[in-house]
Amino acid sequence: MENPQDIFSSNGGCLIDIVIEKYLVESKESVSHVQLACSMQDCAFPLDGTELCIWNTEDPSHQLLILRGHHQPITAMAFGNKVNPLLICSASLDYVIMWNLEECREKVLQGLVPRGTVMGSLLGKVLCLQLSPDDHVVAVCAGNKIFMLDIEVWDHCTGSLIYSSSVLSAYPLLSLFIDAESRQLVTGCADGQLWIFSLMDGHHYRRVARVDLRKKTETFSTRRVKSGLCSQPEESHLPSTSALGKGEQVEVTFPVLRLAPCDLSLIPNSACGCLSSENTQCVWIGSSVGLFVFNLANLEVEAALYYKDFQSLSILLAGSCALRNRTADRKALCLLASLFGGKIAVLEINPAALVRAQQCHSVGQSLSVPASFCVLPTSPLYLGIAKEKSTKAASQQRCGDGQWLACGLANHLSLVFDASLTGTPAVFSGHDGAVNAVCWSQDRRWLLSAAQDGTLRVWSARGAELALLLGKDMFSKPIQSAQFYYIDAFILLSSGPEFQLLKYHIDTCKDEIKRYKQKSKSKLICRLSMTGAVDMTSLSAVNDFYSHIVLTAGRNRTVEVFDLNAGCSAAVIAEAHSRPVHQICQNKGSSFTTQQPQAYNLFLTTAIGDGMRLWDLRTLRCERHFEGHPTRGYPCGIAFSPCGRFAACGAEDRHAYVYEMGSSTYSHRLAGHTDTVTGVAFNPSAPQLATATLDGKLQLFLAE
Repeated sequence: MENPQDIFSSNGGCLIDIVIEKYLVESKESVSHVQLACSMQDCAFPLDGTELCIWNTEDPSHQLLILRGHHQPITAMAFGNKVNPLLICSASLDYVIMWNLEECREKVLQGLVPRGTVMGSLLGKVLCLQLSPDDHVVAVCAGNKIFMLDIEVWDHCTGSLIYSSSVLSAYPLLSLFIDAESRQLVTGCADGQLWIFSLMDGHHYRRVARVDLRKKTETFSTRRVKSGLCSQPEESHLPSTSALGKGEQVEVTFPVLRLAPCDLSLIPNSACGCLSSENTQCVWIGSSVGLFVFNLANLEVEAALYYKDFQSLSILLAGSCALRNRTADRKALCLLASLFGGKIAVLEINPAALVRAQQCHSVGQSLSVPASFCVLPTSPLYLGIAKEKSTKAASQQRCGDGQWLACGLANHLSLVFDASLTGTPAVFSGHDGAVNAVCWSQDRRWLLSAAQDGTLRVWSARGAELALLLGKDMFSKPIQSAQFYYIDAFILLSSGPEFQLLKYHIDTCKDEIKRYKQKSKSKLICRLSMTGAVDMTSLSAVNDFYSHIVLTAGRNRTVEVFDLNAGCSAAVIAEAHSRPVHQICQNKGSSFTTQQPQAYNLFLTTAIGDGMRLWDLRTLRCERHFEGHPTRGYPCGIAFSPCGRFAACGAEDRHAYVYEMGSSTYSHRLAGHTDTVTGVAFNPSAPQLATATLDGKLQLFLAE
């Protein structure tokens, strides 16, 4: 091997504010498909197959520390997380060895041969290693198996096997990462799939999510194009597989070569656009074509760096990769090995510059669910001002007391049960089609129902009598969603590509002689259509307090925000899900609980096969993705708890799931159902959850 001083070179790099190639080394043998390693100051890679080489980036002489102990070519290595002592683990077909670098350097200074400690043997071809945050356990990926080796108590023969799946047999695990904050294990495969498991007590390594990296990068690019944002460093550089040449087919698979922590909390919020440090639970993903910042909370790509976009880089197609954040200067160190040949390069990356170049501006900061401005004279809501002035504040009014539960049925009926699900329900009959929506008025005097027969009906909640009928001649298509709005001042409904705002009056005078003649009436105030005139699939607005915001979803997979104070569309979220959203659920709170005002800007969406997503209206960003429940073919319902801390959803496996807002995996899996759970609803005044199933049964669950 050449003298270290002769084989290193420095480059000035390109686009200095994002990435610089610091050094380049040539190895006699290729280290492609070998797991490399980086610490705060050191880089590790194999030379001549069996030798483990450590290079200190702070040492201007570029002297290498050579560690020998393997008899087979080294296939993986990983640094520990502690600085003192700094450990590194290396693996080959024969051994898994742990090295104490401080002791090894002392041995070299004394003229002795440094030795490591054998942790395991004959585990198979090890593709990746990862030490736990406390450096007490080593996770070892061999083929499609994951072994956990305890540093203090270990078994040379077997270790502790925690995961093995025939599903991954054709695509070996190439990398893994343990996130201490969320207590999750993230694994990356050769086919570009990410598998995320929960390490929390009692979860038994439960799978949280499975992610296709290629699809996520395509979604990231599509959103940026639809948002009118420029790509970095040029507008034409998008990860589109259609633009690949014949010699670049490897880009289609996006193999996950390396996973590493990406701590964006060290970066000021102003440098990251709308990516707040409050939700920067991210990981670096190193692939053959580039580096990606991946958010573990919302399961989305936040930034992408493609090697081909930086022409002065020596390596444009990588076979191995290692990454590490440096807290001192808030930069990231990247060690790359070429897919072909023996080049090994050290890159310095500025994560703040990368994210800033690709993140959107917070266009939703002026939007707020609680009304923050007076109603304008030009607003469609201006007709509700008289109602607003004569009505007490929402917190002082009679709100939902949780005494009754309403449900709509496919047999054209609506039923109202006692909240305990005891006794005989009240029956509301009159529709000629399946009931799509039921909604209580804010004062609980009225019950609204809409059905596939194209009609909307308002009933007296006490006597099950029809108070207002809106016929099918008023709507071009069946009503998909309907509700009371603006503290019962309006009725809001969606039909086809538009939603309508109706002012209504219900005549409560009883005339036994002319009771057949309807004196209640309604008036169309305005109608607004989604961008592109696509059919709406869901609609939501708050009725328990004054709000100018209406949320809609369309068949083109978008979510659109309307500001009725301005009387127009305010924002569009492109590619909200991989399929059309079938329900939007807002955090509406309850008069029995207290939340911070900003919490009402959170809302949930769900789509078949794409789980449930939590959004923040202020940033128009997905903050968390929940996909631990199966919903592959039926639109199952979702609900926000009154306290805003939990979300519930139905599933096709005859269970209901409850998630905490701060975790991507479910906290409760409620059994006992006999069919697909199609609907869920929290009691606004008690810790109870009601569920409905496809076979027409209701169940009530009480909090422990």
